[in-house]
Amino acid sequence: MARLSLFSIVLLSLFFVASATPSEPQLAYSDGSVHTTQGWSWTDCGLPSDAIQIDSISVYPDPPMPGQNLTVIVEASAQEEIEEGAYADVVVKLGLIKLLQKEFDLCQEARNAETDVQCPVDKGHYVVEHTVALPNEIPRAKFTISARGYTVDDDDLFCVDLKVDFMKKPFFKLPIGW
Repeated sequence: MARLSLFSIVLLSLFFVASATPSEPQLAYSDGSVHTTQGWSWTDCGLPSDAIQIDSISVYPDPPMPGQNLTVIVEASAQEEIEEGAYADVVVKLGLIKLLQKEFDLCQEARNAETDVQCPVDKGHYVVEHTVALPNEIPRAKFTISARGYTVDDDDLFCVDLKVDFMKKPFFKLPIGW
């Protein structure tokens, strides 16, 4: 599990909306707006007809910090069963420079990471939480990640764009009287 990068773990979390515990949504974003926090933001670029509808994405700590554990929590709904063979195209950029362009077999990645969620993924609303150790070697830079998921039949599965800023420093408050 430690070998997974921030980018692949976010991707896995987006796809594997099935967890051991289905739940009711706490947050719902259906307008395609940008969802911003301290060091990262995400945009749902998917359509209402996509097989997976993303309700929320949160990360802890916020902002993500190299060398620390990162927990990603995704709430989403699978509108149809997701079968073996689903995949995602991921592009990671640093500014205009493309660092990674890769197709991931989502079911195989879940097996490799030994997640609780395995294919086939049943219809329903789920919360997925996954923690990964971020390497210290992540450059202090701003990254953009484009993830497009597809079913085994090449139908749209999900679409999400993320921005992660590893240049931000957390703001620490000193206690009053210091």
